[in-house]
Amino acid sequence: MSDHYIFLMGKYEAQIPKDRLYAPSHMWFRAEGAAYRVGFTAFAVRLLQDVYFLDWTVEPGAVVTAKQEIGEVESSKAVSTLHAPSDGTLLRFNRELMKDPTAINVDNYGAGWLFDFDPKDALLLTAEDYIRRLEGTWDETQRQIKGQMND
Repeated sequence: MSDHYIFLMGKYEAQIPKDRLYAPSHMWFRAEGAAYRVGFTAFAVRLLQDVYFLDWTVEPGAVVTAKQEIGEVESSKAVSTLHAPSDGTLLRFNRELMKDPTAINVDNYGAGWLFDFDPKDALLLTAEDYIRRLEGTWDETQRQIKGQMND
């Protein structure tokens, strides 16, 4: 019995560990005491491709609202705004990523975690529910990827 699910993105296998919860915004949540450690899912990392710059626009301890801008990530594909996955408090950031964000690319479920978060009323999905969501939106995601490549 595997400890993760596999979601196929073309030939690429996105691993979705079963030991955590997921936000619809493609972030994972793993319980760390009374809060959660949060990072990008393999699906998000694959769409971003090769993250090489990360910057936060809020301070540790900031109370944020869902979809509020909290930072920016730059990858070989694009510059993307990062948004809070739900209402809550950003407790601390992974300072190692500020020096070198490549851990996001190579160990997104481990050393590549983004921040510790205390959510308030977050809509979090089980790994199974997250996979179903990916399956339901994959055709549209592929069209968007192809459209970006043709820009």
